[in-house]
Amino acid sequence: MLQERRKKIMEMLQEDEIVKVSELMHLFDVSIETIRRDLEYLEERGSLSRVYGGAVLPQPKAIEPSYEKREVKNFDEKKAIGEKAVELVQDNDIIAIDIGTTTLEFAKALVGKKRITVITNSMKIAMVLTVDPDIRVIMLGGEVRSGEFSVSGSLAVSDMNRFNTEKLFLGIGGLSLTKGLTDYHMEETNLRRIAIANTQKVIALADYSKIGVIAMNNVCGLEDMDILVTDSQADHSVMSKLQEMGIDVIVSK
Repeated sequence: MLQERRKKIMEMLQEDEIVKVSELMHLFDVSIETIRRDLEYLEERGSLSRVYGGAVLPQPKAIEPSYEKREVKNFDEKKAIGEKAVELVQDNDIIAIDIGTTTLEFAKALVGKKRITVITNSMKIAMVLTVDPDIRVIMLGGEVRSGEFSVSGSLAVSDMNRFNTEKLFLGIGGLSLTKGLTDYHMEETNLRRIAIANTQKVIALADYSKIGVIAMNNVCGLEDMDILVTDSQADHSVMSKLQEMGIDVIVSK
């Protein structure tokens, strides 16, 4: 029964990419302690990564999931994070918006609400924002990455170096207490470092599945991040550590 239950948990993970403790307790009619032991056992063997309230498949450190998969995964959480992050924007702000599925939801939530200037390397974000006459959009130049509709490379870096912003809304591949903020694409990571150096406030947007993940490229240390906007399923112990470091953690509902 023990091995069958753990096999079933892995089958559910392969299909849905996430399992929740509450659902597993109900499915197998066992206690929370039993499920926690199962998840601990499977995590020790590298089969999954535990997160607050459940577990997810281990995230490859060098391979980024396709944009299509990221766009639908945890969509409700990303939308809520984006809407919450809008509260951090003031009229007449000059901000930079990084590429990403969560930052795209943030951009959608900005439309019709603020008079601002936006600098971005995301063609999708630029297209969303240009429908609003009160939002001035500056699109960086550079090489277009197919599938992502983002630009990067030396031209993008040169363009970004021309601007100073009050706030940077950063999309990330992972956040960990040991490695800080990380991501997958080398050229885009380079551009992020420039954007971080040229802004007054770094605001990371990340749903719970990014917490504890370490991607291939180091973006910056946690000390360079001012605010994290996340959701209520994010690992509470990690959130507490960030707050102890003086980082403002904002949780969307």
